[in-house]
Amino acid sequence: MRSNRLQAYLKANIDFVIPIALVFVVIFLGGFAVYLVEHNRPDANITKLGDAFWWSVITITTVGYGDYTPVTPIGRVVAVLVMFSGIGIVVSLVTLLSQRRLQRTESMLKVMLKTEVRSKSLGDETKIAIKDEIDEIGKMTEEDFDRLIIKIKGLRRTVLEGTKTSHKCSRCGKIYYSKPKFCSDCGLT
Repeated sequence: MRSNRLQAYLKANIDFVIPIALVFVVIFLGGFAVYLVEHNRPDANITKLGDAFWWSVITITTVGYGDYTPVTPIGRVVAVLVMFSGIGIVVSLVTLLSQRRLQRTESMLKVMLKTEVRSKSLGDETKIAIKDEIDEIGKMTEEDFDRLIIKIKGLRRTVLEGTKTSHKCSRCGKIYYSKPKFCSDCGLT
């Protein structure tokens, strides 16, 4: 059960798993290669395998304290490869993070646009119905006029809800879609 979760997590995040695995491979191979090239040299300061792996870690992160440095030409070539690998892997990870964030933002915008279009089309239909009724305002009864006012208030509420800007009275809880000077229900200012 636990391995299934791990497998699912690794599959979902394979874009990040590969660069992180590459970091460990480069650290291991770079450290081992520098150790093989440097440990027999009398003027070398990388003579232990642990020192070589430490050098590889600080080199791939481009920190490079300078406490351990390769002295042979092959060791320096390995150092350059480890440095460029570190820079490339960091750039790829930053690119992946940026891409995921951009995709998340785009999906949120799509959802927002869909709801806006839905409320806008609903508002457009209501506007047309209200305009048609206003054209016939002279023939309206008092009840028809009250229904028209309710439709207009509903349209306004729909449009204002689409903007998601609302204010709630702290005393009575009435919701306003524009900041009122005072609550019309309880009089709180």
